[in-house]
Parts: sequence; C-alpha cells; structure tokens
Amino acid sequence: PDSVLFACTMNAVRSPMAEGLMKHYFGHLIYVDSVGVRQGEINGFVVSVMEEIGIDISQHTSKTFGQLEDTSFDLVVSLSPDAQHRAVELTRTMACELEYWQTFDATLASGSRDTVLEVFRSVRDTIKGRILKQFSDLESLDR
Repeated sequence: PDSVLFACTMNAVRSPMAEGLMKHYFGHLIYVDSVGVRQGEINGFVVSVMEEIGIDISQHTSKTFGQLEDTSFDLVVSLSPDAQHRAVELTRTMACELEYWQTFDATLASGSRDTVLEVFRSVRDTIKGRILKQFSDLESLDR
C-alpha cells in the first residue's frame, strides 16, 4: 500500500502506537495516519512505552474519522470493534482494503504502575510484531 490508516476507539492508545511504529519503520516509504471513533487524549502510558523503544509520540493529536483531511487510503486497519464498524462505513465510499486486528484495550488494565506498564508494553509489542510481519515486503522496495 501507498497509504495506511490505523483506527481505534479514541485515537489515544492503540492507533497512535500503530501510527508511531509504522512511521518509524516504514514512514519513508508510505503515508501513515490514525483516527478514532471518538476523540481522546494521548495516554501517558502510551508515550512512556513508546519512548522505551525510541519512538516519540508525545506530540500526537487525537482526531476522529470526521476530522480526516484525506480519505484516500489503500488500507484501513481497525484495532477495536468500534473502529471496525466505523471503518466499514468509511470504506463503502472508497476503494481500499480493510483489515481488523483484534487488539487488547490496555486502558482496561488495573493494578500497580508496573503491572499497567507491562500490559501497555504487551499491546505495543503485539502491534509492532504484526506491522513488521505484514509490511516486511516494503523493505525490499527501499533498495
């Protein structure tokens, strides 16, 4: 794909992680953006676990599907059930691929700070693994 949109419920945890990871690994090759069904604020745990692997998403500004300036994506990846429903509506009016990557909502984690951080790391690593596996063929285009 030349452009990928990641979508989740509030554009505050999963989709900003995916956007940050995708831009880090493949942003020089394709256009990447992210949205939510509703608008939220970037989660502090997300910023922390992304910084741990050298990716700064602290300046991420959450936005909704309605705030998208461009809707011509080749691939829309939804990371939550809410986003999948909204993405299906969006893709009815545009020709693109749609994928659903069921991803745990880390904001449901409870316990100590360390326990919550481990859940956020797990979500980050799951998304990272999926991105690297799915888009590994892009690296050959860069040669």
